[in-house]
Amino acid sequence: MYLHELAPAEGSQKKHIRVGRGLGSGFGKTAGKGTKGQHSRSGGVKRPGFEGGQRPLYLRLPKRGFYNKFGKEFTELNVSDLNRFDDGTTVDAILLIEEGVVKNVRDGIRILGKGELTKKLTVQAAGFSKAAEEKILAAGGKVEVI
Repeated sequence: MYLHELAPAEGSQKKHIRVGRGLGSGFGKTAGKGTKGQHSRSGGVKRPGFEGGQRPLYLRLPKRGFYNKFGKEFTELNVSDLNRFDDGTTVDAILLIEEGVVKNVRDGIRILGKGELTKKLTVQAAGFSKAAEEKILAAGGKVEVI
């Protein structure tokens, strides 16, 4: 095989149509744009969502709710999810990611009280619900807010 023998695969490259090159080409005169109107003119491209001067839908719909840009978004985890760890383990965000319990920590992990805990663990998290804190302490574990 030589360099001059290299060629693209059959049908992989399509020749582009040269518009506005005479009547015989099939795309002469109006160049496939039809006659008159905004689309036939140069620069006749409108932005997405433009409705011909009518009030666009995204402006007609009412705004709802409130977004707090200072608010924290915690990854929530139930007490029952901690039973997979051995007794005496210190459970923190790094261990939870390594074990595949959570994918993303976001602004911290918050432990909620759903389920039962049967292991004695030291749990380090950004926050705990009262029920979760009671269940961890009742199982003989420790709670550390970081």
